[in-house]
Amino acid sequence: MDARRRPAKPLDGPVHPRSKQHRADVGVAGDASSLKASDALPLPLYLTNAVFFTLFFSVVYYLLSRWREKIRTSTPLHLVTPAEMAAIVAFVASFIYLVGFFGVDFVQSLILRPAGDVWTADDEDDEVVVAGADHDKILLKEDSRSSPCGQALDCEPVVQKPKLVDPVVQDAPKEKVIEAVPSAMPEEDEEIIKSVVEGKMPSYSLESKLGDCKRAAAIRREALQRITGKSLSGLPLEGFDYESILGQCCEMPVGYVQIPVGIAGPLLLDGREYSVPMATTEGCLVASTNRGCKAIFVSGGATSVLLRDGMTRAPIVRFATAKRAADLKFFVENPANFESLAVIFNRSSRFARLQSIKCAIAGKNLYMRFSCSTGDAMGMNMVSKGVQNVLDFLQSDFPDMDVLGISGNFCADKKPAAVNWIEGRGKSVVCEATIKGDVVRKVLKTSVEALVELNMLKNLTGSAMAGALGGFNAHASNIVAAIFIATGQDPAQNVESSHCITMMEAINDGKDLHVSVTMPSIEVGTVGGGTQLASQSACLNLLGVKGANKELAGANSRLLATVVSGAVLAAELSLMSAIAAGQLVKSHMKYNRSSKDVTKVSS
Repeated sequence: MDARRRPAKPLDGPVHPRSKQHRADVGVAGDASSLKASDALPLPLYLTNAVFFTLFFSVVYYLLSRWREKIRTSTPLHLVTPAEMAAIVAFVASFIYLVGFFGVDFVQSLILRPAGDVWTADDEDDEVVVAGADHDKILLKEDSRSSPCGQALDCEPVVQKPKLVDPVVQDAPKEKVIEAVPSAMPEEDEEIIKSVVEGKMPSYSLESKLGDCKRAAAIRREALQRITGKSLSGLPLEGFDYESILGQCCEMPVGYVQIPVGIAGPLLLDGREYSVPMATTEGCLVASTNRGCKAIFVSGGATSVLLRDGMTRAPIVRFATAKRAADLKFFVENPANFESLAVIFNRSSRFARLQSIKCAIAGKNLYMRFSCSTGDAMGMNMVSKGVQNVLDFLQSDFPDMDVLGISGNFCADKKPAAVNWIEGRGKSVVCEATIKGDVVRKVLKTSVEALVELNMLKNLTGSAMAGALGGFNAHASNIVAAIFIATGQDPAQNVESSHCITMMEAINDGKDLHVSVTMPSIEVGTVGGGTQLASQSACLNLLGVKGANKELAGANSRLLATVVSGAVLAAELSLMSAIAAGQLVKSHMKYNRSSKDVTKVSS
């Protein structure tokens, strides 16, 4: 029998006011014959509930129908008819009743959260004195979190999983070896861990039930170790704000992964210097990019141009015939209808501004590619809400339209696609620099002629032979991924954001080198998602693009895109030089190989 569930021995002295004995002495007011509030209702309770449920949903449907009609006819929403006024009153009355009947207990459960002892069957707070192994007296409290069940108590035997030994202490002297057993958790946490391990409590519900994200992560982590029998000692738990990721960045966390952040630069771009943060575990990457930044700096800097800024979303709709699909295509692409569609779309956000709609037909299926500006946000959610508004509006004129999905892969998101390579997605940027011939020789250790020839045969011809799509470069994705992780972008969008063509040309009678990178689909933002996390926010702050630009909406995200292109330019220049000079293998052996014996390195 669990020691926490054993009845306490009677103690001398006054009875604790929260104990069961005290509650039995004073009694509990009320019984089955007590009057209830529902007795005052003119109808039985279930009929009253049915009436108010029916009334609530009926008036909601009526009001939504009326307001939708007003939107279609451009009638001001504040002009209401007597019938609409009556419907509003009925809505408020039924809403108050339903909230009062069903919502009070729920709200109280959120605001007046019960103490942690709800996880145990007993809520006694009686003090129990037991004899310890050394015959000293130990004072226990049922609501204490600091003392797990001790061996001296008369507990039922518990079957434990094999003890986990930390590899750090395996080589220690035998008399000093400490076994990394499952962490000693507070008493009530042990009850929760046991429930998770036994499958009685879903792991994903810990945050909502406990109201403490860090505690939930610790309990989930311990339960995972006990279920799998594997140690997570190398995965940090402390030092992270788990509240900051709840509901937006990661579900069911058990820790966080440490990725080192290096700095390349200064990158002289458009007359300003930037220290570029790069989160990576690839040795030589930051050093190589840094060398490219030096070559650009001493040659006078690089210049960038933002060609386009628009996030896209392409829903797929289906009709009974291809002719009907074509009718909608002509309607949507008709310039006369664009303004009305833009008004509907732009209501989704104060930053969303519809730019264009381009359609493609496959039989009786229609793909509509919406493009819009999204301020300083990357904008996927923003454009999706605007698209949904337009689809709802079009449903009135095309009632036979069947919306199959908000995304039909004509966007195209997180996939290499020719439509992004040609039309662009997110920010389209071109960045260029002229590198002096002596800088090519002294800093990059190669020649202009060798770089031009290698670029043509590797980045252009070689990529064409491989059937590359947007991959006419040396390693643009390396830099894009490193900056994305450091600044809180979506790493999966590295796929299309790394679309890049690198061009090199000898100029000034072959003395100097003109190099450029053209990147049509850099998808970045400085607000939302992972950008609000402390580490990523610090990296954005280092670049001077943290948060939303208060003077010009979208300026920070556009600047971040140009910095990405500038860093790619520097890295392309350095890697191509290393390959041309035959230094690639040598440099990787120097910077990307460790001479340490990892078996003797403590975690």
